[in-house]
Amino acid sequence: MRAVWLTEFGGPEVLVAGEAPDPVPGDGQALVEVEFANITFVETQMRAGGPSPFGAEPPVVPGNGVGGIVTAVGAGADPALVGRRVVSATGGSGGYAELAAVDAAGVFEVPDGLGLDDAVALLADGRTAAMLLRAAPPRPGERVLVEAAAGGVGTLLVQLAKAAGAVVVAAVGGPRKADVARRVGADEVVDYREPGWTAGAGAVGVVFDGVGGGIAREAFTLLGDGGRMVSFGLASGEWAGIAEEDAAARGVTLVELAPTPEEVRACTERVLADAARGAVRPLIGRRFPLADAAGAHAAIESRGTVGKTLLEVRR
Repeated sequence: MRAVWLTEFGGPEVLVAGEAPDPVPGDGQALVEVEFANITFVETQMRAGGPSPFGAEPPVVPGNGVGGIVTAVGAGADPALVGRRVVSATGGSGGYAELAAVDAAGVFEVPDGLGLDDAVALLADGRTAAMLLRAAPPRPGERVLVEAAAGGVGTLLVQLAKAAGAVVVAAVGGPRKADVARRVGADEVVDYREPGWTAGAGAVGVVFDGVGGGIAREAFTLLGDGGRMVSFGLASGEWAGIAEEDAAARGVTLVELAPTPEEVRACTERVLADAARGAVRPLIGRRFPLADAAGAHAAIESRGTVGKTLLEVRR
C-alpha cells in the first residue's frame, strides 16, 4: 500500500512517501480502507522531535485519525462493521496510509448525511471542543474568550459556545483569521498579535486556551472572581504556566481537561450527531494528497492554515 513514513525527527521534509506492507486485522481489529487522514498540530510537534503522547519512534507511519470504509475484521470483532463508513483513532501511528488496522471497539460509525471528510475533521477537534464545553460550561449570556478561534478546535468551539448561549470573543492572529472567526459566528474578534489586545477583549467569564505561553497569561488577566480557564493546547510551544495561587487570588478556577474514556466516546458521538443534523459544521481549510503530507505539515507550521487540514488518501 501507499503510505508516508516519518524517517527521522526533523522538518516536514522527513515525511517521505513510499510503500508499506498491507496491515492485516488482528483479534478485535477492523481494517479500514482510508479515504481521509486527520492531521493535528500535535503531530507536527511529534514529527519535529517534541513531546508525543504516543511515543512513536521513526521509522514509522504517523497519523492518529482516519476515515473510510471497513473492508475486513479480525476474530472477535463485529462482522456487521464490514462495509460501514467509520472514523477512528489509530492509537498514534499508521494513519498516513491507504489501509489502517484499528481497534474495532473504538470506531465510530458516520451518521447518514455527514460526509467522511467532515467526520474526520470532527474526530479529534470536535470531541475536544465538546469536552471543553462540558468541562467549563458557559452560562447563558456569559462572555467567553476562545483563543486560536480560526483553528480546527477554535472554529468548532465558537459554534458550540454560541449554541450554549454564550457571547463569544474570538482571539486570533491576523485579519484573515479574524474574518474566519466572524464567519463561524463570533460576536467579537480581537487580534492577539496587536499590543494591548486584552483591552479590546474586555472582561470574560471563561477562557478556552489553545495557545499557551504569553498569550494565555494575558488572557488570564481578563478573568475575575468566578472565572474559569481551561487549557487544551500549546500552539505557542509552552503551556500557560499559571500558578494555582495566582488563580486563587483572583477567584479563578483552573479547570483540568481529564475526561474518562466513556466521556470521550459520548462527546465524539454527540458532535458527529450534531454535525449530521446541521447544528455544527467543521471548517476544512486545506486538503493535501497523501504523498504531500510534508506540504501539509509545512502549511500548518507556517500558521497559514485555518480550520482543519486533511490528507486526501485516494487523490
